[in-house]
Amino acid sequence: MTTIAVDCMGGDHGVVITLPACRTFLERHPDARLLLVGLPQSLAGFSHARATLVSASEVVSMDDPIEVALRRKKDSSMRLALDRVKDGTAAAAVSAGNTGALMAISRYVLKTMDGIDRPAIATQLPNARGGATTVLDLGANVDCSAEHLLQFAVMGSALVSVLNNVKDPSVGLLNIGEEVIKGNETIKRAGELLRSAAASGDLNFFGNVEGNDIFKGTVDIVVCDGFVGNVALKATEGVAAMFGEFLRAEFSRNLLTRLVALVAYPVLAAFKRRVDHRRYNGAALLGLRGLVFKSHGSADQLAFGFALERAYDSARNNLLERVQVRIAHATLALAGAAAVS
Repeated sequence: MTTIAVDCMGGDHGVVITLPACRTFLERHPDARLLLVGLPQSLAGFSHARATLVSASEVVSMDDPIEVALRRKKDSSMRLALDRVKDGTAAAAVSAGNTGALMAISRYVLKTMDGIDRPAIATQLPNARGGATTVLDLGANVDCSAEHLLQFAVMGSALVSVLNNVKDPSVGLLNIGEEVIKGNETIKRAGELLRSAAASGDLNFFGNVEGNDIFKGTVDIVVCDGFVGNVALKATEGVAAMFGEFLRAEFSRNLLTRLVALVAYPVLAAFKRRVDHRRYNGAALLGLRGLVFKSHGSADQLAFGFALERAYDSARNNLLERVQVRIAHATLALAGAAAVS
């Protein structure tokens, strides 16, 4: 059995979304078990042979300051779900709750791996090749040093090698141009570190990439700071939502427009499905001594289900151990970067 702890109270909608998604997930995976953490009165109506209800007395709200979530709400559903990962009861935790609180509590409860200063949030964005590009960081670290970007590249390589079964995934450094002379001093320094890691066999570094390369699928992984990564993520979600509104608008116009739209609908619907951000929900918090996945706060049942799927796949494929191996292999590169800084 693969056991996952779920913060059922997190997100904009809480149990209205998380519990139905959990039931669907359990029906699809007979080898999975869920620990459903939340307020007793909110979980009372749920029953399943492979689900265990874990009572919490507090909830971390979406606007709770990090200090409140970390220091004052020690019996929150988020905290108790992470505690289950720490004590080994669960292989991974999933939450749609407050991102800052989840990162802070995760770092406090689980700690970071040796060689990693800051965890990073990584997720996949659809690309033109029919696959997805993994991007990190997506908001955990707004200000990053060159050394942090190197760490992100190492962790991202481990994630993609596990989930996509790619032995040496290619890594691109997000920049304003492909030339090595472009970018600010942090980006230039990061490029040097990544090239050095590539020379020692620790990374498959492609070079600098631009924003459109994310969606072209030029590389398997794009590394950037959390500010830029979060903007890219939100822009992608906005485009997908806009396309959905476009389809609805076309079907509501005159008869001729409806007929044309009807003929084109299979292609348009397939494209809409392809870029649907809900299908890529479930960002990994990499660099921790435990598996934690962050669902979008506004996730619906479908989207939250995909977050559960990512946690399940990662646990079954020993992502944590493989990230540790990858980091250990790159120890000299990481240590060398830290020493120079």
